[in-house]
Amino acid sequence: MSFFARPILNRVKQLAFRPRGVEEFFENHQSLPTEKSWTGRAWRAGELRLKSFDDLHKLWYVLLKERNLLATQKEEARRFHVPKQSFSNKGRRVKCQKSMSRIKFVLNERRLAWVEAQKLQRLATAQEAATSNIKTPGSTSGSSSGPLSSSTTSNATA
Repeated sequence: MSFFARPILNRVKQLAFRPRGVEEFFENHQSLPTEKSWTGRAWRAGELRLKSFDDLHKLWYVLLKERNLLATQKEEARRFHVPKQSFSNKGRRVKCQKSMSRIKFVLNERRLAWVEAQKLQRLATAQEAATSNIKTPGSTSGSSSGPLSSSTTSNATA
């Protein structure tokens, strides 16, 4: 085996064991978890504000897959007539829902800030254009560049 073939084989082995398709809807290849797993807390808006757009985009899809996994587990529990007392993933679903809504909130904050910045930029450009068209009091040039001066000169020659 050559030196260059090793990384490729390792990568192929990694890809061969990744769950694909419908298997991603099940944890540990089981329709229902056999033991209760500890999960963390929901993402806070302050933490999400520090993330880039690409990171938020990736996190959104991770949470979407988690939400689909939890919905599959809920449906499987209903299908197998598992009592709600013995199986419930409501806490995980709430954390997932809160995190997704906070991502939407942070992205909306960024969108509103961008719209406000666009308004300020248009206003600054309009003010700059208006101040450049105003004649300064100390200038003594014979020609004026305002819209009224061109109409009065055209009327005077007619």
